[in-house]
Amino acid sequence: MEEHAISFPMILAWAAPGFGILLAIEWFLVAKGKIGGRYDTKDAVTSITLGLGNLLSDVIMGFMSLAVMMWFWQFRLWDLGVSLPVILLCLVAQDFIYYWKHRAAHRIRWFWTAHVVHHSSTNYNLATALRQPWNNHITGFILLSTPLALVGFHPLMVAFVGGVNLIYQYWIHTEAIGRMPKWYEAIFNTPSHHRVHHGTNPQYLDANYAGIWIIWDKVFGTFVPEDDEHPVVYGLVKNYTTFNPVKVALLEIIAVIKDILQPGVRFIDRLKYLFLPPGYSHDGSRQSSEDIKADYVAENPHMAGTPGLPKLPLAEPAE
Repeated sequence: MEEHAISFPMILAWAAPGFGILLAIEWFLVAKGKIGGRYDTKDAVTSITLGLGNLLSDVIMGFMSLAVMMWFWQFRLWDLGVSLPVILLCLVAQDFIYYWKHRAAHRIRWFWTAHVVHHSSTNYNLATALRQPWNNHITGFILLSTPLALVGFHPLMVAFVGGVNLIYQYWIHTEAIGRMPKWYEAIFNTPSHHRVHHGTNPQYLDANYAGIWIIWDKVFGTFVPEDDEHPVVYGLVKNYTTFNPVKVALLEIIAVIKDILQPGVRFIDRLKYLFLPPGYSHDGSRQSSEDIKADYVAENPHMAGTPGLPKLPLAEPAE
């Protein structure tokens, strides 16, 4: 197929007015007490501003990510072309890759410098869905999507289904919906599943990375159901104390730079500050999510072994 014949609509631009309308409706209904949820004006304005900044960064720097994908496209094993079955297959394949990218964004601190922005709100609503990073295109995150181009999905198609994926995820950022029907909860990502993902409760950390299909979490052992007895506490393990969108966008990047440049640290430890999970410290002064979970179970042994939490260590045999 000729390269010039391949084109896809800018689906996120088309969806933007709908995002705004739904956000306004939810905000109004929450304010009137008609539906569940919470809005804080400063927090929501920060989220919306970060979303607009993300859109601007896509316009200014998006060509870099597309250029990377197009470079890998020349080494493709196949050219699967463009047809409805291929687009649907690409949607599933992209969602599979999205699961691993999302998981990497939580487990590799360099990628976390971008993704942390999305988790920085202590509210959970449609405005939170818009709270997106400004440095996505300079993290190298796009490299994790290159297998899609190598197996024959055109980069423009990958970008299109990526937009579909993000549009799907917009509606799951809400407290207004409790549970979907059981069959839907079993297959798809839902507000309940994604509330868990945004939780800072020890049992909810590092869980439910899915984009559209929650099946990936169930297959790879990262699924944790929402527990009504433990309401989700949103935000970060250590929350930001600012509503300044520029600071929210840059605080983690600055923190990483400070960690890397601190004196008296081995080169290997400087690399670890970049590539190990958030919470790593060369002197053990901070806690990883595993540490937080272990401490919580030690203090609450009745929670040991529940989804998302480790089991109690076996007691040492008496001598």
